[in-house]
Amino acid sequence: MSEPILELRDVRTHFPIRQGFLFKRQVGTVKAVDGVTLSLARGEVLGLVGESGCGKSTLARTILQLLPTTGGSVLLSGRNLGECGAGELKQLRRDLQMVFQDPYASLNPRMTVFATLAEPLLTHGVCDRGEATRHVAELMERVGLAPRFMQKYPHEFSGGQRQRIAIARALALRPRIIIADEPVSALDVSIQAQILNLLAKLVRDMGLSLVFIAHDLSVVKHISDRVAVMYLGRIVEIGDARSVIDTPQHPYTRALVSAIPRPDPEVERTRQRIVLPGDPPSPINPPSGCTFHPRCPYAVDSCKAAFPELRAAAGREVACSRIGAF
Repeated sequence: MSEPILELRDVRTHFPIRQGFLFKRQVGTVKAVDGVTLSLARGEVLGLVGESGCGKSTLARTILQLLPTTGGSVLLSGRNLGECGAGELKQLRRDLQMVFQDPYASLNPRMTVFATLAEPLLTHGVCDRGEATRHVAELMERVGLAPRFMQKYPHEFSGGQRQRIAIARALALRPRIIIADEPVSALDVSIQAQILNLLAKLVRDMGLSLVFIAHDLSVVKHISDRVAVMYLGRIVEIGDARSVIDTPQHPYTRALVSAIPRPDPEVERTRQRIVLPGDPPSPINPPSGCTFHPRCPYAVDSCKAAFPELRAAAGREVACSRIGAF
C-alpha cells in the first residue's frame, strides 16, 4: 500500500449531556466515536460500514472538522487538522470534500446549479466570474449532466441528478479525498448503480481517495479496496474488502454479512441469517470490556474485562479475543 494521505490516530468525538436551567452541569457523555485509528492511501477506496448509530457519519464530520475532536488527531498529509487555524483549515479543505446522504437537503434550494458550483470556485479563487461558466459546464459534463441545465434549481431535478450535482460541487476544487456519506441510500436501485459507477470512474480517472460510508455490504464490496466495520464508535474489523465480506472474522461482521440478500432464490431460501439479540447499547453508557459482548453469541466472562485491541488475523485486523473459537 502506498503512503497514507489521511491518518486517524485514536480519534474520539464525545458530546456532553447537560442538565439544569440556569446552571447547567454535565451529567453524562455520548461517546459517538471512541478511539478510531485507521489510514487512507492515495487512490484507495475505503468502505465504512455498520448499523445506524454506530458513529459513521460523526466520524466523517470529525475528519472534515465539522465537529471538533475530543481526543486523538486527524492528519492530512501529515498535518494535524485539529491544530489548524480557520485560514489554514480553509485551504486544507480544498483537498478534503464531502458528499452528503440527502442531496436535496445538502443543496441550497434558492441557488441555481450554476451558483452552487461556482461558489467554491469563486470563494477559493480558482477562477474569476468571467471563467466560472466554463468551469461549471466542465464540472457538469464530468458527472454526466448537460450544461444547459445550469440555471435550474434543485427541485427541478430527480434524486439521482441532484446527487450528481452534489458530487460535482465536491469535485469543484479538485480535492484529493472525498468522503461520501451513504451517497446512494436515498436513491432507486437503478440510479444507485449509475452513481456507484460514476464514483468508481472518478476515482480511477482523477486519482481520488474515497471514504465510502454505507449500510449495504454488497455495494461496499463492489466499490471498495478495503472495508472497516464499525460498532458503537470503534473499528472491530478492517481489511481487504473481498476477504472481510467473504470470510468475516468478527462475530458482528458475520451478522452483517449474513443479512446480505442473495440473488438466487434457491440459495436465499436455505440461507442461515444470524439475528443478533437486542439493540445496540447506548453510547451514553456503553458496556464494559468489549462493547459487543451483550449481543455476542460467543462471549465469555473475559470479554467483559477489557475492550480487545485490533490484532492481525487471517490477513486483516480484528478486535476480538475469541478469534478461531467460532
